[in-house]
Amino acid sequence: MRSAKAVSTDFSDSVLDWFADHGRHDLPWQIDPVPYRVWISEIMLQQTQVATVIPYYARFMQRFPDVFSLAEAPIDDVLHFWSGLGYYARARNLHRAARQLVDGFGGVFPQDVDTLQSLPGIGRSTAGAILSLGAGQRQPILDGNVKRVLARYFAVEGWPGRTAVLKQLWALSEQLTPASNAGAYNQAMMDLGATVCTRGTPDCPACPLVAGCQAYRLGRPGDFPGRKPKKRLPERSVQMLIVRDTGGAVLLERRPPSGIWGGLWGLPEVATGDDPAAWCLFELQQEVDVLRRLPIRRHTFSHFHLDIEPVEILLNTPGCAVMEADNRLWYNVARPESIGLAAPVTRILAELINEKT
Repeated sequence: MRSAKAVSTDFSDSVLDWFADHGRHDLPWQIDPVPYRVWISEIMLQQTQVATVIPYYARFMQRFPDVFSLAEAPIDDVLHFWSGLGYYARARNLHRAARQLVDGFGGVFPQDVDTLQSLPGIGRSTAGAILSLGAGQRQPILDGNVKRVLARYFAVEGWPGRTAVLKQLWALSEQLTPASNAGAYNQAMMDLGATVCTRGTPDCPACPLVAGCQAYRLGRPGDFPGRKPKKRLPERSVQMLIVRDTGGAVLLERRPPSGIWGGLWGLPEVATGDDPAAWCLFELQQEVDVLRRLPIRRHTFSHFHLDIEPVEILLNTPGCAVMEADNRLWYNVARPESIGLAAPVTRILAELINEKT
């Protein structure tokens, strides 16, 4: 493998020249790219495509235009505006980090990587992006797109999740990041990986780096970077209870702060095989009849499949008669509140609304 030192300094110039003509220059977070706006975009873009992020980013920034408004907001508001993006720990970390920024730094982003990385949810690459794109510093980054470009150009063998491979890629990123225009270079590398050096079918003839790309020379661009070792995802199942009062409101429970859908509101759950009516008797002191079972649907996480069977249940008394816990509320599906809902719950409630119209 060629070393980074052997690569011409034309590498960064070629990337920047390509970016000037073919890069993306009108993304929402490129307008007034202050650290706060860059930070929000970088967190949203983790595990999520640009096209998906753009409308969420617009709504989020309208509601939380600065770190102070984010820090002061209830977590329910933050989760509500995040609902549908998934990986909800990102939203909880944003909220925690915003409060730390306000309480510990007066709302000003630290200007060194190590301090920035001490905030919840900010890793080395995200810190580098905030300081290069939002503060003009020379800081390397290594998101998924940059990993792919570098792994192909230098034919770096192995899965980037392995420590040795990751260390090698970081060394390359550090050595190739130019002394000036680092922010534009980092954005260019991300754009190059997202639009040309793509995961499935890279457009090698359109790449400004094709002449020196080792993976292209070997005829194996699809082999780099190495794939994560596959393993079969385990399967789990659960019953989600759609408990409705006489007015049609649905009972929701706040989920624990950690774990899947942490901190969001969801439907009560019972194990597959357990009796939903028994749950209502024990938890709500209500005798009920199970109305119907809806079709099972599958929700896939990164580490397991979850098969969900919604069960609709009708209570014979108003909802207020059974409400005592702070972690429960009656949710009016016709006039929904601004709370964070787990994605499958949003879809199930939408089905109920559609049935009534």
